[in-house]
Amino acid sequence: MSNWGKTSNISYQQWRDPEISVVTFRGTAGDSLRHDEEDQCGDYEVYTTGMHTVDLGERRTGQDPTEDTFTVEDAVEAIGFGKFQWKLSILTGLSWMADAMEMMILSIISPQLHCEWMLPSWKVAMLTSVVFIGMMFSSTLWGNISDKYGRKVGLTMCMMWVLYYGFLSAFSPTYGWVMVLRGLVGFGIGGAPQSVTLYSEFLPRKSRATCIMLIEIFWAFGAVFEVLLAIWLMPTMGWRWLLGLSTAPLVVFVTFCFWLPESPRFDVLSGNRENAMKTLRLIAADNGKTMPLGKLIANKQEERGRIRDLLTPQYRRTTLLLWFIWFANAFSYYGLVLLTTELFQAGDACGVITQGAKTEPKCNLECKYLTLDDYKDLLWTTLAEFPGLFVTLFVIDRIGRKKSMAMCFLMFSVCILPLYACVGRVALTVFIFIARAFITGGFQVAYVYTPEVYPTATRALGIGTCSGMARGGALLTPFVSQVLLKKSVYLTLSVYCIFCLLATGASMLLPIETTGLGLQESSRITAGQEEMKTGQMSNGSEASPTQTSYGSSYNS
Repeated sequence: MSNWGKTSNISYQQWRDPEISVVTFRGTAGDSLRHDEEDQCGDYEVYTTGMHTVDLGERRTGQDPTEDTFTVEDAVEAIGFGKFQWKLSILTGLSWMADAMEMMILSIISPQLHCEWMLPSWKVAMLTSVVFIGMMFSSTLWGNISDKYGRKVGLTMCMMWVLYYGFLSAFSPTYGWVMVLRGLVGFGIGGAPQSVTLYSEFLPRKSRATCIMLIEIFWAFGAVFEVLLAIWLMPTMGWRWLLGLSTAPLVVFVTFCFWLPESPRFDVLSGNRENAMKTLRLIAADNGKTMPLGKLIANKQEERGRIRDLLTPQYRRTTLLLWFIWFANAFSYYGLVLLTTELFQAGDACGVITQGAKTEPKCNLECKYLTLDDYKDLLWTTLAEFPGLFVTLFVIDRIGRKKSMAMCFLMFSVCILPLYACVGRVALTVFIFIARAFITGGFQVAYVYTPEVYPTATRALGIGTCSGMARGGALLTPFVSQVLLKKSVYLTLSVYCIFCLLATGASMLLPIETTGLGLQESSRITAGQEEMKTGQMSNGSEASPTQTSYGSSYNS
């Protein structure tokens, strides 16, 4: 072993458990695994647990020590971020843009249909909730499909589904047809988060958080574009044209989805090493980089996409906390989106509109169309998506994922508090702007954290179940922001404040800080590795790149 490097040291883990010996070897210039970047030549580690040896470097147990090997994680780090990832960002970003437009349209067409078809408030709320019902029941299904049959298959199927039923809903003749078709649209949108699963698996560790955060700009673009489209179409052409033209990003996505590659991490786990190598070579050629030398390690795992794997002792606490965090995030985010429309129609947060000497009661069943001023204010609050993303982007790698989520939830609650006072329209717009900025940032941090904490075998399902819980929150929020608001503004605001304060605590209780970690490939790990990861993460310490890259460390 001494020929492998110049230095060795005993890990702190050996002190914690004398049964586990950990030796670290630093690679030299003669090591077989070469990377373009100097800082990627990390330590080689060998864990010895009883009679079993698990090699975390390029050498693997039972292999010829003269044969070079590498993992997908090694290849992704060596290839880095380049032209390929830029193209992938645009294509997967289109699915996010479409998702945002389908969500934003709910707060725009609801007042229109309320007036056009004289719908009571509970029917208006059901029109919004039926979309989230479809999303809630389909999110886990799309995650299961993506884990079993591939990320590309799951994402392409759900986007084609949304395109078909989204366009058909523009021709709905009655309220019942709108309900059914929008519910089917929601069923398809439940698979949109799988674009993050696919995208994250092509990203090197150092740029993963930044790239996932920046792809969320497409969500902000979609929300803004939908409001601008409504300003143009609603006064003259009506809501049917708005529904039809809102499918434009999906048309572009479906047209170019043939280029979309399958994740090499999925191919390796499903035993398709040749397909994984082909994809990695294409990425390397596109980015102008060279592949690592040697043979790609393919550890096939038949059991993929099982919900019970998310609730094993290793992941149970993380999963339950994440389910609540995603629920509270969507509950608050979509609640604020719908609340914005209601409060703007009223003029202030107190429940009255004062115009000269005339005072008009708030929260009655009077039919009111959205005015141009309402659309402008809705546009301004939607633009809050951008500063929210940039603020979170600035702090996510500096203070970590957990603290970033907690900060966003806490600041949302702080910004809601002034609405208890009798603030005017300008102040109302400002506070809603800031609150939406932070709750948007919190949502995006959750999208960064979740794929990092789960292994490839259950990553899509992990995001799918979390997204399903989020849709559950979005399903309930219309009855708070549109129905409960008719009874009490203060009680409505209190519900959102309490949920976000609880989510702040849940974020801090997450057992693992994923900043700096590689993506885990397999859910099967040794007791020694689990103990080391738990010890490092619970102490919030940062280990070396090799130690934290449990994507290349955990063997099936």
